[in-house]
Amino acid sequence: MVTVLVQNASLYMEPTEEARFSYILFNVSSTLEMRHLFEEWMYFHMYEIDDMSYMQIYWKGYHLMKRGIKLSIKFCNGLLRSETVMRKLRELKYDVMLADPIYPCSELVAEDLGIPLVYSLHFSIAHTWERLCGQMPAPPSFVPGAMVKLTDEMSFTERLWNFLFYASQDMMAYGYWQDMDAYYSEIRGKPSTYCEMMGKADIWLIRTYWDFDYPRPFLPNFKFVGGIHCKPAKALPADMEEFVQSSGDYGIVVFTLGSMIKNLTTEKANMIASALGQIPQNVLWSLSGQKPETLAPNTRVYDWIPQNDLLGHPKTRAFITHGGTNGIYEAIYHGVPMVGIPLFADQPDNMVHMKTKGAAVIMDFNTMKTQDLVDGLNTVINEPSYKENAMRLSRIHHDRPMSPKDEAVFWVEFTMRNKGAKYLRVQAHDLTWYQYHSLDVSALLLACVLLIFVFVRSCLFCVQRGWYESKSKQKTE
Repeated sequence: MVTVLVQNASLYMEPTEEARFSYILFNVSSTLEMRHLFEEWMYFHMYEIDDMSYMQIYWKGYHLMKRGIKLSIKFCNGLLRSETVMRKLRELKYDVMLADPIYPCSELVAEDLGIPLVYSLHFSIAHTWERLCGQMPAPPSFVPGAMVKLTDEMSFTERLWNFLFYASQDMMAYGYWQDMDAYYSEIRGKPSTYCEMMGKADIWLIRTYWDFDYPRPFLPNFKFVGGIHCKPAKALPADMEEFVQSSGDYGIVVFTLGSMIKNLTTEKANMIASALGQIPQNVLWSLSGQKPETLAPNTRVYDWIPQNDLLGHPKTRAFITHGGTNGIYEAIYHGVPMVGIPLFADQPDNMVHMKTKGAAVIMDFNTMKTQDLVDGLNTVINEPSYKENAMRLSRIHHDRPMSPKDEAVFWVEFTMRNKGAKYLRVQAHDLTWYQYHSLDVSALLLACVLLIFVFVRSCLFCVQRGWYESKSKQKTE
């Protein structure tokens, strides 16, 4: 039996009776409060960040994160302080808890229920959760921080920037985690930290793979399952298939900026529509709201499109995407080159990964002109290297011992069978920061070297003094 815990203010999930698993709802806050924070975060990344100094960016980002933490504590209270919900969870006697750490307090629930915890996540900013809480090694010399838009081949200046980025994100994290630390201590009745509790997770299922990510060190309890949601394409609806087939040898372009983007300006939408009208391919565009006035006959607008099925269609030539991980992985799965128009959060960094691997070009949402988008589409469609690189990534994705879904299922069931996987957790979790970096050992060795140096210098001083006294005595005699 699988039970899904859903907050009443969720922006993404609508519990339905048709689902093959049960739901338990708990009260948190109004959906309006969550949506306001999300929209402010989105507006900050899309429209404000380019006109801000680094200090302003960090200050605004810090305060948005602090508000997010306050909202997260409401989320936790709605669950942990509901005796009805917690009693029901205890009575059902589960074997494992699967959680995304973007929603905190799963650690406290798992501890209360006495069951193992498995995380599933894409990334955290500068890999903060993975590095600081999961003890995942991330040398800043060749592991670029998430959202820093660097590759694993960095110049000295880039390595310096990456190092400072890690340091600044760590300081921010410890700053806005203070509220969570206090809350966790209150709930557990003893001094505790958010990061310490996250470190108790048995398995971390990371939703990337080496077709997307750069090579990096990882630990035995970190499993990379990127593309877990990907699947073969199904047949399209009849009217959509007819439009696709009408494209002839030119094929089609699939275009979506994600389900959360509903605030394209009229000017921006008309500019994009004008660009799409200048390519010979047919375009299927997922767009909510009013149709652009400049919409050309080769472009059809839909409230929703079967994205995976379209990307897997043999007539698909390119994918215009905002750079969300799910969409990128469906494009990798089917071997489709991309034109990225990243908007916020991890999207710019995701598209840098694809550009580095030769499977995408990137547009700037705020400065992009009609001709820029036309040129970008013509490049990925007509330059063979983009399709070749997309197919190479697709082969890497498929050439694995088992599918990412099967691997994720295996490790969840493995954790259930063995009542946890603590033996895969490194001893680093039980070390202090100075022990982890061997600073105590270095201090001892340095002290020994200094003692030896002082001893040798003292001996030499005594020998020299004795020699001078002996020479002085001889002269006197």
